[in-house]
Amino acid sequence: MKTFKTILTSVFLLLLTTLVALAQEVTLEFQNAATALEVVQKYTKALQAGDVATMNAQFASNAMIYGLGGGLDSLTVAQHKEYYTTSTNTYKHSLSQELYLPVKVTNNWNEGEWILTWGTNTLTNKATGKTIVVPYHTAGRVMNGKIVFLRYWYDMLNILETQGFKVTPPAK
Repeated sequence: MKTFKTILTSVFLLLLTTLVALAQEVTLEFQNAATALEVVQKYTKALQAGDVATMNAQFASNAMIYGLGGGLDSLTVAQHKEYYTTSTNTYKHSLSQELYLPVKVTNNWNEGEWILTWGTNTLTNKATGKTIVVPYHTAGRVMNGKIVFLRYWYDMLNILETQGFKVTPPAK
C-alpha cells in the first residue's frame, strides 16, 4: 500500500508540474522588444562612459536593483546612483562580449518584458591601472520604456581575489 501511495503521489506531482510548466508562455518576439533593448543598451553604454545620470535616467522612479556589491539586498534608484558614482570615480568600466536577449514572459510569477544580458566587464582602477575582469549576467524588466527591476549576477570571488583577499579552507 505504501508503494502505491508513493507512486500515486509521484504521478500527481508530475502532472501538476507539467500543467504549471505549460501555463507559462515565453516569446522572443514581441511589440516592445526593440524599445526595451534600446533602454538597456543605453544603460550599459552610459556605464562605460561613466555617466551615472544617464544610467539612472533609464529607471522608473520606483525601480529596484538587486545583486550589486554581491549582496542580496535591494537598492533604490538613489542608492544605485550612489553605488555607481563611487564605482565610476574609482574604476573605468569597459564592457565586451555583450549579448542581449529580449524575452516576454506571460502567465508566470515573473511576467513581463525582460532583457537578459551577458558579457564581461573589465574594471580598470583609475589610480593604479590594475584591472579586474568580471563576467556578468543581468536580467532587467522594462515597462513603459523604463527599467523597473534589474538583477545582477557576477563573480564576486574573482573581484575579491584580484584585490588580494584569500580564501581559507575551513579547519577539519
